[in-house]
Amino acid sequence: MPRLLILLTLPPDVIEQYRARIGAQFPELTIDVADQHGSFMPLVRTADIILTFGQVMKNLKVDVKDAVNMKWIQALGTGLDGITDQPTLKPGVIVTNVHGVHGQPVSEAALAGMLALSRDIPRAVRAQDKRAWVRWPARLLDGKTVGIFGVGAIAEKLAPKCKALGMKVIGISTGVRPVVGFDRMHTRDELPRVLPELDYLVLLTPYSTETHNIIDAKVFAAMKPASYLVNLARGGIVDEDALVDALRSSKLAGAALDVFQKEPLPADHPLWSFENVIITTHQGGFCDVYVDLAMPVIEHNMRCFLAGDVKKMLNVIPHAG
Repeated sequence: MPRLLILLTLPPDVIEQYRARIGAQFPELTIDVADQHGSFMPLVRTADIILTFGQVMKNLKVDVKDAVNMKWIQALGTGLDGITDQPTLKPGVIVTNVHGVHGQPVSEAALAGMLALSRDIPRAVRAQDKRAWVRWPARLLDGKTVGIFGVGAIAEKLAPKCKALGMKVIGISTGVRPVVGFDRMHTRDELPRVLPELDYLVLLTPYSTETHNIIDAKVFAAMKPASYLVNLARGGIVDEDALVDALRSSKLAGAALDVFQKEPLPADHPLWSFENVIITTHQGGFCDVYVDLAMPVIEHNMRCFLAGDVKKMLNVIPHAG
């Protein structure tokens, strides 16, 4: 019987939803479950299939050279750093993700970040903790300009939402193409001349060697001091030292950060100390219906895999192996 390892660092009740639903659909599977609290490497070595996140593989330092039986990794996210960048990943291992399911949750997270920053919700919470009645003017999203760096499935959901709030929307991507909800599109090379226009810079681009630390000191220097950064992409895209310097020197009005170079973000990291920074714990796509969004892809791919019809699997990601 094929062995499936569900390797996740999610709340136990969420992990159980995956186990129960997959087990009910595919009784021929032997299903093991592991997280960061137990000894998972023996289970990795015996698994034919691993259901996980790239970030989990990265954070737990799972070396796939020990997964001698592994034939397929189904990522529950879109990003595959932690999986396809492992030099010991064998060429014959199938890697798939759930591309296309994050449009609604991550676009809502982007709006939440922009609204929380512009209305200074952290300040309101701190005042509430002190039972202090203080008031200040909110900044409106209406009439402001947002730049979306990385125009894919999530950006296609976010742009019309921003337009509905009266915002001007500018896209920055590797290629220029017409997309509903965008007023203009620019290539990455044009980012420096676009930055002075922006009130919000939202990062949605995938992580790669090309995007590593692409948001650096030069970017922050070109942004308006009244502008905000929202990062829902990957931590490695932002030069965090440069971001800290920009915040300390008031080159930015604030930031909403969901992803970091090292996760969990160390308790002594300076980003925790800024009152104009909102930190969330890689929550962007994590929502109450995420299992429902991901399961159709998982079930389709599992049927194809068990039937030996791997050419019909969805979201197969080529890798060097």
